[in-house]
Amino acid sequence: MKGLGDTGNALHKVARGMGIVLAGTIASMFLTFLSRAIIARHFDRYQYGSFTLTMTVLSIAMTVALLGLQSGLPREISHHLRERKGKIPVLVSTGLTMALVASMVMTAATVLLAPYIAPLLNDRYLDTTLPLAAPALPFMVLTMLLIAVSRGHGRVRENLYYRNLLPPLLFLIILTAGLLAGAGYTFIFIAYVTAQVLSSALLVRESLRLGLLPRRLYLSRELARELFLFSLPLMLTGILDYVMGWTDSLMLGYYFDPDTVGLYNGAAPIARLLPLFLNSMGFLYMPIATAFFTGGDIDGLRKLYRTTTRWVFILTFPVFFFVFVFPESAINLFFGSKYTDAATALRILSAGFMFHVMMGLNGMSLISVGEPSANLTGNLFASAANVALNIVLIPIYGIEGAAVATSVSYVTANLYRTWWLHRKTGIHPFGGNYLKTLLPGLGLVGVTALLGINGGLLIAVAVTLVVYAGYAILILLLRTAEKEDIELLDAIEARTGVSLGPVKRLLSRFLSDE
Repeated sequence: MKGLGDTGNALHKVARGMGIVLAGTIASMFLTFLSRAIIARHFDRYQYGSFTLTMTVLSIAMTVALLGLQSGLPREISHHLRERKGKIPVLVSTGLTMALVASMVMTAATVLLAPYIAPLLNDRYLDTTLPLAAPALPFMVLTMLLIAVSRGHGRVRENLYYRNLLPPLLFLIILTAGLLAGAGYTFIFIAYVTAQVLSSALLVRESLRLGLLPRRLYLSRELARELFLFSLPLMLTGILDYVMGWTDSLMLGYYFDPDTVGLYNGAAPIARLLPLFLNSMGFLYMPIATAFFTGGDIDGLRKLYRTTTRWVFILTFPVFFFVFVFPESAINLFFGSKYTDAATALRILSAGFMFHVMMGLNGMSLISVGEPSANLTGNLFASAANVALNIVLIPIYGIEGAAVATSVSYVTANLYRTWWLHRKTGIHPFGGNYLKTLLPGLGLVGVTALLGINGGLLIAVAVTLVVYAGYAILILLLRTAEKEDIELLDAIEARTGVSLGPVKRLLSRFLSDE
């Protein structure tokens, strides 16, 4: 990026990074889904639910152990690259030391608390599975922080290889080999720990080779205090993110049993696919958005935010359409017919996650403009609503009540974040071109869902493709294309060598007047 005001170059960089991150994220999602599908089909629904609860507890422990540094470190490194480059090794070493100590504490706590957590969630396996899975924690934390360091330097390949590809691929290979050899249920967790250890060890080796990791770890008290104060709201925000995302599973375990959790998690992982493009674009968004803000280029930040939000909605639309209009087909495709009773829950969840997508990268934008506490406040409101609604709705409506609670929490958090971002900077995602992209898409989803089209997977896919093609033509005729879209295609063309001249000429004929 030549200058902070050069939005086109910034979008090029986000797009190039998104290509790598998106490829890795899709591969990771596929491998993770494949592993989950194997577990769901090989074991009974109760055991699959217990596996979900174990991973949920482990993820919450990891979020605490990270201390928010997975978001704080990239921003601080990006900031220091501009002003105090010599302090980066100390910064990295301090962050790693803090998080590794915290991960050891959380590992011990998880093992010691396992016998008390198991009866609380009505799970007869947790007191065994949690101690088996807990040793993965320090290695998971180390991987996340080394990825954060590479992200702060504007690198994406480490995220691709050592977070998106290697851990889920190793887990899938080890898991499959063990199950084919006749291993039992607890082998799942041994396979998971082994995959995390191997991936982390290889990433440490690569980070040392690239000079991203100091040869020895030491702690600067001054930097530790600075990092902790900045990252504390991010850690609490991360915990509340998990409260929003996983309270439903935990409370279903509390009120019912892992069988109900297993049924619900025939829907929840599919709904969580929807922010795929949003999260992929966000990987490089924050350092670039930070550069715009610190350089005083609010117009550049606004354009970056609005353009990325519009791209993400267009890319996510067909996935949302398929999942919302044909929930039974989506569940049957991934998890099998014994989970299709969760179709209504999937439709509710997909609406909540799509709202999250529609509002764009508001949370990362708040971090970029130095307002991480706004994310914390938004998540606090949302988490409180989530817990309260779960308490009220789950005993009456079961998994559908849990889905409503989660969806409402995501809507609440995003409304607050977007409002605060607008209050702080005057930025919001709803430009004229975005509204002309958004409203027709939502209208098509609503009308098609009301038609109640029945059929199997092939019909669902065919309808989705036809509607998406019609939607693409419609938003083209409404002149929602912008010059940045053509610049994006230039970047893709230069990187891949594929000629996109006809597409660029077509878009040029329908450029927006804005």
